[in-house]
Amino acid sequence: MGYVDVAGVGHILPDGRELFADVSFRVGEGSKVALVGPNGAGKTTLLRMVAGDLPIRTGVVARAGGLGVMRQFIGMIGDESTLADLALSLAPPALRDAGRRLGETETAMRAAEALGKFSNAASRAQLAYADALGTWGETGGYDAEVLFDTVATIVLDKQWDAVRDRPVRTLSGGQQKRFALELLLRGPDEVLLLDEPDNFLDVPGKRWLEARLRESTKSVLYVSHDRELLAQSADRVVAVEGGSAWVHPGGFASWHDARTARHARLDELRRRWDEEHQKLRELMLMYKQKAAYNDGLASRYQAAQTRLRKFEEAGPPPVPPKDQDIRMRLSGGRTGKRAVVCEQLELDGLTFPFDLEIWYGDRVAVLGANGTGKSHFLRLLARGGTDPDPANGPVDGAGALAPVAHDGTARLGARVRPGHFSQTHDRPELMSKTLVEILWRGDEHRTGMDRHAAMGVLSRYELAAQGDQRFGTLSGGQQARFLVLLLELSGATLLLLDEPTDNLDLASAEALEAGLNAFEGTVIAVTHDRWFTRSFDRFVLFRGDCEVVETPEPVWDVG
Repeated sequence: MGYVDVAGVGHILPDGRELFADVSFRVGEGSKVALVGPNGAGKTTLLRMVAGDLPIRTGVVARAGGLGVMRQFIGMIGDESTLADLALSLAPPALRDAGRRLGETETAMRAAEALGKFSNAASRAQLAYADALGTWGETGGYDAEVLFDTVATIVLDKQWDAVRDRPVRTLSGGQQKRFALELLLRGPDEVLLLDEPDNFLDVPGKRWLEARLRESTKSVLYVSHDRELLAQSADRVVAVEGGSAWVHPGGFASWHDARTARHARLDELRRRWDEEHQKLRELMLMYKQKAAYNDGLASRYQAAQTRLRKFEEAGPPPVPPKDQDIRMRLSGGRTGKRAVVCEQLELDGLTFPFDLEIWYGDRVAVLGANGTGKSHFLRLLARGGTDPDPANGPVDGAGALAPVAHDGTARLGARVRPGHFSQTHDRPELMSKTLVEILWRGDEHRTGMDRHAAMGVLSRYELAAQGDQRFGTLSGGQQARFLVLLLELSGATLLLLDEPTDNLDLASAEALEAGLNAFEGTVIAVTHDRWFTRSFDRFVLFRGDCEVVETPEPVWDVG
């Protein structure tokens, strides 16, 4: 069995700021330990340090057992990467190296044989390929191929040979996550590091993950913001906040109460420390005053000085971390009564024709399994529908979205300006720019905002410290918050949100819910977040049989 020991670990950011210090915890054999905390507190950084992706300059990380790692953006591999590339990236290092060498020698052998099947070059390439094939078998390659075939059959209902060369980009986000999770949970590694494993999964997929984590004998350290998944699967919680971390030995259901009690205890300890510090200081000053005219009290004055100095050197107890104060001011604006009208709309290969009317002020949750067309539907509306009205032009990058193959019509009402939040945060034009640059020198929707004003709005989203940081270097949750800020500034009157809470921490998700409640406009959100869905009043279900229907309550388990 495997385990992870983290002792006294700290990390300094490239700009010299301390991200966290003195982090210590243990992931015991078979334990399921959840990392929770605000976006940007260092959860992903901590996982990367445990995985060996980042150097450890302070503290020690000890591991036992093979290590399997699923990074936060598992599906964000290069456009030309195949399913075989993805499978190998999740394999143990020796097998990964053997697989890459096998692929390289096979390619070289085919190229040499094309020039002359019986040439010396072809013979050398054949020998290299045979040697790589032997290494592949010795490192467990054939057993891995059986596993790859099993997982491909489960996730894609096809054999491995039929899909191994399929581009990863042709799979939905949920399929990519499910494929990676099946490989890791069924694989040989005894320790798993999972960064947001539930993102892109539909609700049945999340329930599957909850069950698999509970029944697995592997030691798992994972980051998630899904409150129900955490409650169902974590047997210990490590909270990364306030520049360090603390361990709650119980599950997530009791973590909130434990955090409240811990903060009250820290407040009380700090109050007592301040009182004791004041008493020692007053005692020292008293003896100092008396020693000025009584030499016999000089030793007591020195003793009081020493006592005060040692007390101050020991330092005060930590103060509770400040709660986040995120204020999303989504304003919107009045539009026509009918915000969206769909007539016999059919998304090619995904849905049968359906009709739908969405009225100004509606809060519509779009539900359904992965791959049923929900994100395609949002993208079509984000482009202005099937017959875009220039007066209702899409805002905030939505016009750059790829076309959506369809029949039928989807029209936006008068004064409806769609603003789109992408599930994958795919905004390449922002990646190399700092947040202040995007706001200060931004597009036509944000002209006139100087640096001072930019820092002001970033402060409301708790992003002021990241103002001079490039968008591409932010955590997933920080990116999500900033993209919501761009929607706030865009003038959108129709918010099209594709899994907006996937990367948001608890405080950010609650701030988004409050912002949407105050938004004067229409909201359509694709979501698999069971908690978030409770704030909506209409539910449109994209079923697995290609039908699109409205339901009076959220429906999750569909074919």
